[in-house]
Amino acid sequence: MKAVISSRTLADAVGPVDGVEVDVWNGEGPAPEGDVDLWVPHYATSAGVLDQAGQLRGLQVVQLQSAGYDGVLERLPAGITLCNASGVHDDATAEHAVGLVLASLRGIPEAVRSHGHWETDKMRRSLADSRVLVLGYGSIGRALAERLLPMKAVVTAVASRERQDDLVGRVRGIADLAQLLPEQDVVVALVPLSDATRGLLGAETLALLPDGALVVNVARGPVVDTDAVIAEAGRLRFALDVTDPEPLPDGHPLWDAPGVLITPHIAGGTTAMLPRIAALVRDQLRRRVAGEPLANVVSG
Repeated sequence: MKAVISSRTLADAVGPVDGVEVDVWNGEGPAPEGDVDLWVPHYATSAGVLDQAGQLRGLQVVQLQSAGYDGVLERLPAGITLCNASGVHDDATAEHAVGLVLASLRGIPEAVRSHGHWETDKMRRSLADSRVLVLGYGSIGRALAERLLPMKAVVTAVASRERQDDLVGRVRGIADLAQLLPEQDVVVALVPLSDATRGLLGAETLALLPDGALVVNVARGPVVDTDAVIAEAGRLRFALDVTDPEPLPDGHPLWDAPGVLITPHIAGGTTAMLPRIAALVRDQLRRRVAGEPLANVVSG
């Protein structure tokens, strides 16, 4: 069985797997020869790279390095199994979300920008005792809750359906969102992008939040409506690792909106990624050779 992996670094981290021949191809230049069973494209998968899937003869499986897969399915040839990297980015993304929350609540961006002006008279909100809504309680949402609870935040989890959870207790359904928002100090968006979640945090929902509340987006840019952010900036605070559009162009109003902290979609890009994605790819190859079901199948 042949697998094609996007970089030598990842291929070396995966290591040898019995019954698997590995080629390295980053989507540029001629595709590897022969039948390819499984392909791991680059982490920042572009449309142009995905369109080259058709060059891989006999391709059966595409294993993404990202948890999100919006815009991918429609660019792959029919019949290919698509797997995402659910679980790989949980720790890094949860860490980044906590960092954005703390930076915004404690006014760190303002302190950095006020170089030369020593101001100590502002009372900042502590994460301790703050009411934090985790919007999208999957594996990353749980990893975030695992970090927030020891910091004495009051965590409410929201998912597509209501259920009980051993960590946060009752997970509320998405239908309860409008009821919950007026009670929150912080909302962290972690939902996948879909027709149902596009603009989920828009003008109507943001208007429900109390003055001074913080909205953090570490999901996908279009989950939070950009025009609504600009309209609410100043009354609310925002910390965005993802934006719409993305990359955010120079001169865009978001850059200068009051109380808006922006990082360039870097939540998952840490040293934690390589060992975790390598372990996932290694396990997928082992499963493929053994004829076992693949993990993280999202289509096919």
